[in-house]
Amino acid sequence: MKAAIAKLLVLFTLVAGATAVMPVQPASAACQNSFLTFPAWHKGLTKGDCSIKSPDEVGGLSNFIWAIVLNVLNILIQAVAYVSGGFIIWGGFQYLIAAGSSDRVTSARKTIQNAVIGLVISLFAVIVISYVAGQLA
Repeated sequence: MKAAIAKLLVLFTLVAGATAVMPVQPASAACQNSFLTFPAWHKGLTKGDCSIKSPDEVGGLSNFIWAIVLNVLNILIQAVAYVSGGFIIWGGFQYLIAAGSSDRVTSARKTIQNAVIGLVISLFAVIVISYVAGQLA
């Protein structure tokens, strides 16, 4: 039973990973390169011909710098979300191989619990940063 669950977990992870890596961009978003869900550092700062706008076109140097800072923060926080997902998978694997040992089961549950908390915090932070970045644009 554990082997079947482990195989299903690996299959799900491979399918989810392959789906996440597939680029889905409309033709109008050719400048907005992204990898997985990470935005480009220049998101919101490009013209129609994919060249970077000058700070004056964005509303000043302050808005230009804040747009870059928010994009980089978004990238870093999304990386935290991916690491949290990895720890959830790792905790699940630990739980599968615990073999009834109460200490190992407790450790696996604690790993999963902490990873879920980190994931929720990072997703909330991405939402806040996206909202703030939308307000600057």
